[in-house]
Amino acid sequence: MKTLFLALPLLFSASAVVAAETATAERPNVLVVITDDQGFGEFSCHGNPVVQTPHLDRLHDESIRLTEFHVAPMCTPTRGQLMTGVDALRNGAMNVSSGRTLLRRSFPTMGNLFKESGWQTGLFGKWHLGDTYPYRPSDRGFQESVWFPSSHIGSVPDAWQNDYFGDTYVHNGVRQTYRGYTTDVLFRESMQWMKSQADAERPFFCYLATAAAHQPHYVPQRNHEAAKKAFESVRDTLPSIPAEKESELIRFLGMVDNIDENMGRLEAFLQESGLRENTVVIFLTDNGSTFGPKYFNANMRGGKMTLWEGGHRVPCFVRWPAGALRPAGDVNGLTQVQDVLPTLVDLLGMNVPTETQFDGISLANVLKGTATVPEDRMMVINYSRMPFKTVRTTPNNPAVPRREGAAVLWKQWRLLSDKQLYNLDDDPLQTQNVIAEHPEVTRAMRAHLNAWWDGVKDQANKFEPSIIGHDAENPVQLTACEWADVFIDQQKQVRAGDRKNGVWHIEVAEAGEYEFRLSRWPDECHLHLTSGIEETRVTDGVLPAGPAWPVAAAQLRVGKQKQQAKVTPESGEVRFRMNLPAGRTTMQSWLYDGDGKEIAGAYYLAAERLPKTEPVKLILDTDMSGDADDVGTVAMLHALADRGECELLATIVNRADLTKASAAAVDAINTYYDRPNLPIGTDKVGPTALQRTSTYAPSLRDGFPNDIGPDDKAPDALDVYRETLSAQPDGSVTICSVGALSNLAELWRREPELVKSKVRRLVIMGGEFPTSNRPETNIKTHLEASVVVANKWPGEIVWHGFEIGNGLITGERLKQTPSDNPVRRGFEKRRYKNRASIDGGQPSYDQAAALFAVRGAEPEYWEVVSGGRVQLDAEGVSTWVKDPSSQHHYVKLICPANQLATVIESLMVTPPKRLIHGETK
Repeated sequence: MKTLFLALPLLFSASAVVAAETATAERPNVLVVITDDQGFGEFSCHGNPVVQTPHLDRLHDESIRLTEFHVAPMCTPTRGQLMTGVDALRNGAMNVSSGRTLLRRSFPTMGNLFKESGWQTGLFGKWHLGDTYPYRPSDRGFQESVWFPSSHIGSVPDAWQNDYFGDTYVHNGVRQTYRGYTTDVLFRESMQWMKSQADAERPFFCYLATAAAHQPHYVPQRNHEAAKKAFESVRDTLPSIPAEKESELIRFLGMVDNIDENMGRLEAFLQESGLRENTVVIFLTDNGSTFGPKYFNANMRGGKMTLWEGGHRVPCFVRWPAGALRPAGDVNGLTQVQDVLPTLVDLLGMNVPTETQFDGISLANVLKGTATVPEDRMMVINYSRMPFKTVRTTPNNPAVPRREGAAVLWKQWRLLSDKQLYNLDDDPLQTQNVIAEHPEVTRAMRAHLNAWWDGVKDQANKFEPSIIGHDAENPVQLTACEWADVFIDQQKQVRAGDRKNGVWHIEVAEAGEYEFRLSRWPDECHLHLTSGIEETRVTDGVLPAGPAWPVAAAQLRVGKQKQQAKVTPESGEVRFRMNLPAGRTTMQSWLYDGDGKEIAGAYYLAAERLPKTEPVKLILDTDMSGDADDVGTVAMLHALADRGECELLATIVNRADLTKASAAAVDAINTYYDRPNLPIGTDKVGPTALQRTSTYAPSLRDGFPNDIGPDDKAPDALDVYRETLSAQPDGSVTICSVGALSNLAELWRREPELVKSKVRRLVIMGGEFPTSNRPETNIKTHLEASVVVANKWPGEIVWHGFEIGNGLITGERLKQTPSDNPVRRGFEKRRYKNRASIDGGQPSYDQAAALFAVRGAEPEYWEVVSGGRVQLDAEGVSTWVKDPSSQHHYVKLICPANQLATVIESLMVTPPKRLIHGETK
């Protein structure tokens, strides 16, 4: 896929290179702070009768203040216009969800321009211009990012049950949990990053976008109490407000109080770090107030989501002490959020792509005091409306942008919806429509609107597609937030089970076979498609209960292809596979009840392009009697085989379990995955150390189809190794050992030439690296065999230590699989920490090693250490010692454990291939 955006670095003029080499001391830092839903009136410097904002007031007093500064009446269009300097209906980001939040790839962002001009770039907080590649902050120029998806904390794609306290954010592409209240966290993380850049003498651009004061109105107790006390002291002077709304207003004002506290911390940081003088600080808010019209609106009408003045006029403060700007004070004249980027470009001498055009104007000379805002300027505000009542994608609905949805601003005049004209000088509350009295004013403003609409109408209703199958994010998680012109944006809607459905506009990045996973709930819920949900108390509130759905079938359409599948009551998801051509198309899902009646679409859909590489030929050597990770490993390998990533040649059991049911357990799983004839061999002697009676192997033997018989009657391990290896091409087989090394030592003793000729790589789950304090179980179970393998194995060995899998907790999602799944039964039977392994999961020692054996050293997960070998002492303690000639390696996990655990668990719960393909229609 080639787009203008992806080619941006090539379009920058040669002077960009010069700018990047300019001494960093000549460049100021830039800090843009934008708060959410805080209107013009939520500042004590603007007369608010309740909340006190001393730190924001000080910034107001020290800043150049654009007194007639306008944004869009809701957040996404404001943010897209801020980032690009381009009108929302042109740049594509025009609504808070409903498939119209994606910022068109052809427009460079503020992040891109600062990065290409030599600044370090960081985003902290709300992005709201696309949650998946190529729309994420990291795709749009931000080198450091700590952010949450979609419109607010608690949106559909956000981490489940984030509640503003101790939330999980996306840190440079990986989910990470942070301690503290959201606004405190975002200010703290941004200040730490700014300090690190300053310490390294690198100029920075920091974009700090709070979640507050957007709903849900969760707030720290100290701020809640302060706002409540302030409100009660002036309640008698305020308009009458219903008790429920009053409670929400107090919480909202508590969030504003917390914002002001953090602005004070930010100012102290800039002072103490020596950054204040040469840092450009721009403060603004994203739309009008959500509460202003109910209690105090700074002599304006309307609030968020309206074309009235109170919906889009917001504060904008600009301060740069060392910048030789005009003195602090008010600057009159119509300005807009689209002006910010072209102003910074001119003010800082930034370089832009030669084809870049802005809809905003540069105010650099205004800030310098050498010019005024053009007196005769006209501006248009337009955006896509919220389709609250729309239940499915239709050609005509409120979200479709229209010419008549605009406000035209000119001097004191406001033309709204092309039918109402107001003179703010005479009528600041916009109560008198004077359109009939001023035909010439109306004619001039309509002419401007017509010309503006002619410039955007061809693009305004074109959806920017979600990308599936791109290497940069594969698989990709899509949600109902991107249903075209259908509003499902909040987790409370998911909990409530809003019965809506919509179309995804997608672009298939690369032709190939794709797998799709459909669900009502996100993976971390561990709920079935049919499940309801209980009321849940969170830190500062309660999340409502939600109903069960009688889901009995599902359907997926991609382009002209349709597939359907039946759903069992225990299913957590439905999977489909399709071969797709590259290019633009649409996609839709359906969930049906037992009578074939549509319930809704699937709120969550993961799409993955399956690999086209040659499958890895694999033999698994497992104990299949201890932890349930052996069961999970076999399931995972079958899923990888179904995807074409590996060919599972045989399974060898390496411990003589006292139940003699290990081979039968393997056979039961193989049979469930439609591979009943896979060879299974058992070690007839086996290590005597740590022999046990398995808690799950007999249950799998007795409860599921299998026919291999007891371990002592199954084929011999060495015979299966001989037959399997002999049938394979030279240098083609990977062996993955996740138990004792008994069989491998015997294989080397008896068939050294077969090992040398056929085995490509040996992956061992065993030991601990680089050093251990005690023997690891797989090593000490048969220490003599472990020493033989460590010292004499002739080829490459990759060691996966105990420490790798210990933090990879998987298994709970198996609750979403059918009860006839033997893997689920294994996790139900095996105990971990005095509970069933399925209740919270257990470590994935074996799965991690097996995944590496198939997929190799994926750089986002692993660091492979070479130049040494594993040495085992007389007790079985492993140590990594330097040896440049050795073919040994050990592996380090370099990603957060939960990231890899998610991958492993998704494979473990993948149903057999026969259950993935539905009936094609």
